[in-house]
Amino acid sequence: MNESTKLTKLPPLSLYIHIPWCVKKCPYCDFNSHAIKSGNLPEIDYINVLFDDLEQALPLIWGRSFKSIFIGGGTPSVFSGLAIDYLLSGIRSRINLSPFAEITMEINPGTLDTKYISDYRLAGVNRVSFGVQSFNDRHLHTLGRIHNSQEAIAAIRLANEVFDNVNIDIMYGLPNQTVEEVLFDIKQAISLSPKHISCYNLTIEPNTFFYSNVPSNLPDNDMCYLMQNAIIDKLGEAGYDRYEISAFAKDKQRSQHNVNYWLYGDYLGIGAGAHSKISFSDKIIRQVRQKHPFSYMESVPKQQHLVEDTMVMAKNIPFEFVMNGFRLIDGIPINLFTERTGLPLNAILTKLQIAQDKGLLTITNGYLKPTLLGHDFLNDLLMIFLED
Repeated sequence: MNESTKLTKLPPLSLYIHIPWCVKKCPYCDFNSHAIKSGNLPEIDYINVLFDDLEQALPLIWGRSFKSIFIGGGTPSVFSGLAIDYLLSGIRSRINLSPFAEITMEINPGTLDTKYISDYRLAGVNRVSFGVQSFNDRHLHTLGRIHNSQEAIAAIRLANEVFDNVNIDIMYGLPNQTVEEVLFDIKQAISLSPKHISCYNLTIEPNTFFYSNVPSNLPDNDMCYLMQNAIIDKLGEAGYDRYEISAFAKDKQRSQHNVNYWLYGDYLGIGAGAHSKISFSDKIIRQVRQKHPFSYMESVPKQQHLVEDTMVMAKNIPFEFVMNGFRLIDGIPINLFTERTGLPLNAILTKLQIAQDKGLLTITNGYLKPTLLGHDFLNDLLMIFLED
């Protein structure tokens, strides 16, 4: 493929802010997180560096409006309410933020200081995401979580008093887990009336404790498939719309931030280890920042915090476009391909035909939509779009 990108319209833009600290590293976690080694966090110093990072990036997105903010980690809730207020006030003074922007903050039930929950809302956070993973204390212990089930329930109930939009993350496919235990977790989550529930299959990732110490009695693929189908059925009965492989929403409260990722939107990432994808009329670039918090803090003032700053090759763009988009249950609007990639549709026509012939994809009502088989064998579908 020798086409060059020619974008006539820039995609929506989101902001990701990474808080890299947590109380302790979970054995399955491959995110850029670092256990707190002392009681004092450099909250304000780190936030000031975030402002510096953002200001250096502004020329890349000058004049564009942000549709969402996601504060992730690590564990952002190790930061105080005053720190989050200082962060978001400083962000709003530096960017053009939509008045309807979704502003999400991840919360670990084990770190939530009850006096901060209202402070987060007053600071401008309007959506919170709880990393619960399970309401079974045995499984929580296996996963290395610092909260128990009752603490999670109490934290979510408290958040419901302050926030209209709460997400709960649940994991399945845990060591020695049964389908009945998965359904117990889902029923407990439903009983707390969140607007959004995310359900992820535990995967053993490189550079994690579990990778070098694989837990025994992990459910096999067939059992995980049964668990997933039980989750889909139970959440469907409760009125949750499955709009992405792992995401379920009520009352049209789909995650705006994540949907922007899945539809090949742009995002500016600031903070230790954060990633960015930014489009221009003639190119798409990706950036990665220094991972270690203190290396990042030292390098930003010197403008040495980018460890990767590259242009995406045209031949790789089609795969990037479908990689997340095919996770959407409704698929991707076919007209978005040219709009978001700057490439003509004929750049992927052969691959689309191959995917259809294999029964993995349909083109229906203007959407590129994976079939049920395509979702079950998503990696096989995506491999078709890798450059030969």
